[in-house]
Amino acid sequence: MMKTNTLSFNTQALRKKVLNLAMRGKLVPQDLNDEPASVSLGRIKSERAALVKERKLKRSKNLPKITGDKEPFSIPDSWKWTYLNDVANITKLAGFEYTKYIRPNLTNKGIPLFKAKNIQPGVIIEDFENYIPEDISDSLIRSQLNKKCLLTPYVGSIGKVAIFSGKYKAHLGSNVGKIEMIKVENRGVSEEFIMYYLQSSYGFEQLTKHLKSTAQPSISITALRETIVPFPPLEEQKRIVAKISRLFDQIDKIELASRQYTELQSSLRSKVLEVAIHGKLVRQDSTDEPAGVLLDKIKSEKDELIKEKKIKKSKPLPEITDDEKLFDIPDSWEWVRLGDIGVWAAGATPSRKHPEYYGGNIPWLKTGDLTDGVVNTTSEKITELGVKNSSVKLNKPGNVLIAMYGATIGKLGIVGDKEIVTNQACCGCNLFDGVYNWYLFYYLLASRRRLIKLGSGGAQPNISKKKIENFVFPVPPLEEQKRIVNKIEKVFSSL
Repeated sequence: MMKTNTLSFNTQALRKKVLNLAMRGKLVPQDLNDEPASVSLGRIKSERAALVKERKLKRSKNLPKITGDKEPFSIPDSWKWTYLNDVANITKLAGFEYTKYIRPNLTNKGIPLFKAKNIQPGVIIEDFENYIPEDISDSLIRSQLNKKCLLTPYVGSIGKVAIFSGKYKAHLGSNVGKIEMIKVENRGVSEEFIMYYLQSSYGFEQLTKHLKSTAQPSISITALRETIVPFPPLEEQKRIVAKISRLFDQIDKIELASRQYTELQSSLRSKVLEVAIHGKLVRQDSTDEPAGVLLDKIKSEKDELIKEKKIKKSKPLPEITDDEKLFDIPDSWEWVRLGDIGVWAAGATPSRKHPEYYGGNIPWLKTGDLTDGVVNTTSEKITELGVKNSSVKLNKPGNVLIAMYGATIGKLGIVGDKEIVTNQACCGCNLFDGVYNWYLFYYLLASRRRLIKLGSGGAQPNISKKKIENFVFPVPPLEEQKRIVNKIEKVFSSL
């Protein structure tokens, strides 16, 4: 039941695979005509030394040579290992600078201030909360962003990195590191290459190897500077970046096609369900026992169960008004309320103060366990003692389940081959003979928007057991219910 075809690709895994191949030199071929990486690194090293001498960069401590067991993985012979600090100027805004100079001048217009949340993987989010007045901006030299660079949070969302274009003025906020490549005659490490490396599994591992597990995960600027990076020849970097970009474009198209396919599937399923509950998906059969006769049998069954004290006698449900009949149904069908066709019961939560109530062998369902399908497993189980000392209700195989409130409101399930109990946010229905559980399931699925709307208005959406029992339900003859479900499943399996 409820099986559908899907156009599903793990595009995130595809991107990771592309990046990991790229960073091992296996995405594009090497070219012997490229300037050797060692020559480019030597030129950048000389430029860094000159900038230090001119006091445009601070002198940094000498780091150990990257050899042997310190090499994170194998790279082509024409590549070199280096530290990020050797090819870039890496800075941050000191805490006292933010407190003393930035925070007192925050406003809602002017020059934007970058925070960690403005940096997502490969993307700058230009939805800024704070700005610096233009007349003050020029004096805040240390925090200025005025040329192309990489930005990455070093507190909280570690591993997110994106390129700031430098095409407009901005300021560096707290908890954001700036990685500015050292260029010689506009030649140096590709910002895009370093961004892709840090997004790869290998780069992320290097970036976070000195991760501090505090209230928020963090890395120091020193750790960022000491991140080990592979250095291909500059021309090969360009080829790698171009190839990644082309492949990512193709993956983006796959994602778009997958989303469109999913949306089309959803739309078609909704249409099939709408047609089904209107009695237009399958033909009526004059030899079927009419729903009116079926309902009389259900009433007799209910009366007998009450007489035998197997269920409690309930207050009669109100007559269904013409306004409640939302659409026309075939003559052989009847409108009823959900409380007329089964016994509905909400569950409960055994006291958490008693650990002996939990960890047993009785499946205890929370609404997060509902997946609009058959329920065979639950995330928690309780003991016989937990059942005895709470008001949980037993749901037999085949019972229909519905989430009554919260974020999962309207989610559905059908109990599988084992009896289960539920928490108080879930309502289960033990149907009387004559109503097919899968037909009720699909009707509730088709009616989800109405159910959610019915539960709105309070602090927490809640459709309640009473509202469910009063919800109107068009009942076809039993044999037609089965034909409808078979047709739905057949159509769904072809989508």
